Amino acid sequence: MTDVYIVGLGMIRFNKYPDGNVREMAHEAINLSLKDAGMEKEDLQAAFFSNTFWGMFANQHSIRGQVVLRSMGVGAIPVVNVENACAGASTALHLAYTGIRAGMYDVAIAVGSEKITDPDKMKSLSAYATAMDVENFHVQMELLEKASKKFKVTIPEGQTPPGEGRSIFMDAYATGARWHMSKFGTTQEQLAAVCAKNHFHGSLNPMAQYQQDMTIEEVLADRPIAYPLTRAMCAPVGDGAAVAIVCSEEYLKKLKNVHPLKIRASVHGSGMDRDFDAEDIGERLVKQAYDMAGVGPKDISLAELHDATAYGEIHQTEAMGFCPMGEGGPYAETGATKLGGKQPVNTSGGLECRGHPIGASGLAQIYELGLQLRGNAGNRQVEGARLGLAENGGGNIGVEEAAMCIHILEKV
Repeated sequence: MTDVYIVGLGMIRFNKYPDGNVREMAHEAINLSLKDAGMEKEDLQAAFFSNTFWGMFANQHSIRGQVVLRSMGVGAIPVVNVENACAGASTALHLAYTGIRAGMYDVAIAVGSEKITDPDKMKSLSAYATAMDVENFHVQMELLEKASKKFKVTIPEGQTPPGEGRSIFMDAYATGARWHMSKFGTTQEQLAAVCAKNHFHGSLNPMAQYQQDMTIEEVLADRPIAYPLTRAMCAPVGDGAAVAIVCSEEYLKKLKNVHPLKIRASVHGSGMDRDFDAEDIGERLVKQAYDMAGVGPKDISLAELHDATAYGEIHQTEAMGFCPMGEGGPYAETGATKLGGKQPVNTSGGLECRGHPIGASGLAQIYELGLQLRGNAGNRQVEGARLGLAENGGGNIGVEEAAMCIHILEKV
């Protein structure tokens, strides 16, 4: 089996594009990735296209990848449409990696493009609920309510307003946060420290949807969403596209003036029915990723973690083994995860600030790791970056993600 390399990366700034569409955003990012790789579209041998909501918002179902690629003159090659909630783009990369690794293709492209903003804001927010078990939605709500009653956390009056104006995932994350607070003593101030750190990183990233710095006090003073989460702690609704081109070791020899990144590990898995206190999907999958890469958590230079909320980053920092379980809050307060710290996390600003157009987010993580490992991240560059980890979760069933991918990339 051949080693697999990323040779082309492309991304447009994540933002709200009222007049944009999935097709045009994808075209722009694809062309950027081809230019980065020094390749032509005719060189592509297979494509894996991630999108979640195009069918819901514009009635384009079934052949989304073919529609996007054919309209820019790419036909004949295999095109696989990938829908895996927030983990769709990283799943597309995993499938491209798998095809190259197995010797089916020498070069393949993974594309993620998503438009979620809509004149009807509630349509955008309600779309997220489709990334849960819709037929058993009431069971999910009963589970969250039952779990919340067990946690010894006093919710301040007015801090968990009725559910309008937010996606159901914010309630799920808030429940997880209150569990963590009850079990480990995590504080709202520690969640705010994570968020303020990501806003600082986002302020340095021209590709981020939110580029304004925020203090811990400003994060805490923002509008309550679902206790202990404030608005700043939650990923915004937005649009965008990101792309990665991968190739075999033999094909790499044909390319000139490229800056390849070796994929040391690519792992994909699904969630399980479990209690809050049991080992979760991230802990399970990262063990596989470290074993595949032949490294451990201390070897990782930086990470892009799935912080749909600030609590998500605290939890995943622990799950990835960067700090002991239960110590994610204090670990963030030490500055270890900030630029200049021991192990920077979400130098892009994360989902909280870079943005979270669901079908593209996983590849945006890869784009940021690529910039860092190539030494092209400018004033947010992590010194001596050699290994980068991306963790991207998708959907929710029970108390954990329905799907997840973890990638470990190495500077070549």
